[in-house]
Amino acid sequence: MGMSTGGAASGGSRRRRSRRRQPMSEINVTPMVDVMLVLLIIFMVAAPMLTVGVPLELPKTSAKALNAETQPISVSVRGDGMVFIQETEIPEAEVVSKLTEIAKTGYQERIFVRADKAVDYGSVIRVMALISAAGFTNIGLVTDTETTS
Repeated sequence: MGMSTGGAASGGSRRRRSRRRQPMSEINVTPMVDVMLVLLIIFMVAAPMLTVGVPLELPKTSAKALNAETQPISVSVRGDGMVFIQETEIPEAEVVSKLTEIAKTGYQERIFVRADKAVDYGSVIRVMALISAAGFTNIGLVTDTETTS
């Protein structure tokens, strides 16, 4: 009799174990949320670094930002007079040749001229005149928006 009771008890515990080991039908989203939050923070930190990397202090204006569907070519004039196309420093005499090499849509390519506010007006106009004389027609100046306080 003692033997049959032990067999029944172990048989009942096997059934309970088999119920506990059934696969869960729920998805645990906590690790996915953690990964997404980390990626969000990484992209929030990295996004400002993706702009043109020549540090300039742009003059402030009250003009509104332009809507742009394509990325324009950026020509920057730093405070010490050095000229950059995107992030590459180039001599002023080579601005036109480099722009014609990079321009995907020819002379209709949008070119934004960025200049530090410490640069004299003549240097900025000289660079713009070089670009315009080469035949580029879509040239714009970049400024920061003015904050009113």
